[in-house]
Amino acid sequence: MDFRKTLTITLLFVTVQLGFSQDISSFFTKADAFFNAYVSDGRVKYKEIKSNPARLEELMDMAQSIKVSTSDAKNYQAFWINTYNLSVIKGIVDNYPIKSPLDKGGFFDKITYDVGGKRIALNDIENKLLRGNFPKEARFHFVLVCAGLGCPPIIPSAYLPNTLEAQLQRQTELSLNNPDFVKVKGKKILLSQIFEWYKGDFTQGGKSLIDFVNLYRTEKFDSKSKVGYYPYNWSLNETN
Repeated sequence: MDFRKTLTITLLFVTVQLGFSQDISSFFTKADAFFNAYVSDGRVKYKEIKSNPARLEELMDMAQSIKVSTSDAKNYQAFWINTYNLSVIKGIVDNYPIKSPLDKGGFFDKITYDVGGKRIALNDIENKLLRGNFPKEARFHFVLVCAGLGCPPIIPSAYLPNTLEAQLQRQTELSLNNPDFVKVKGKKILLSQIFEWYKGDFTQGGKSLIDFVNLYRTEKFDSKSKVGYYPYNWSLNETN
């Protein structure tokens, strides 16, 4: 009897794990195809999605029931990064036409989405689920896309657990080597307001902001360079 009970429990566990694996794998595959179809040069085809939202709705429906443990770090991070970016797109499409996410009150902190077994706002995905659970990972700021042109650009593919490390590294390097994102004005280095709002993420371990930026730059700045911030561009990252 004990053997049968143990076998039943084991088979149930394997079945649940297999089902989860298939669900999240399918989510990543369909998310990858979606971003590939509707993202171009860091901009999103919101008008096209609005006219035919079926693929977006399918992904949001899939994301409702997927639950990932923080102990499965790469699956967890990849799932929530993609879910954040999809939820931003969903928020824009639901209110389209719109010129900026800030034109919709509560876009980041009041509007909620049924994803990952939770009813949750965008700010909570970013600050509680990602930054809160992985406080040392500052590169999240270069892959979470807020629908504004001031954000690092959205990519035409999904973030996947087996490529996540390389993707985080690549997007951070692209942003911090981009003269439109890190600007030089005389002897002063002008950074995105992301560095002002989340300064603590970039200065862990006693690093300065310049120290952090230099970790990813091909041409390093003088460590004593003065830092300033340029205004954030909240204009919609829509395809022209």
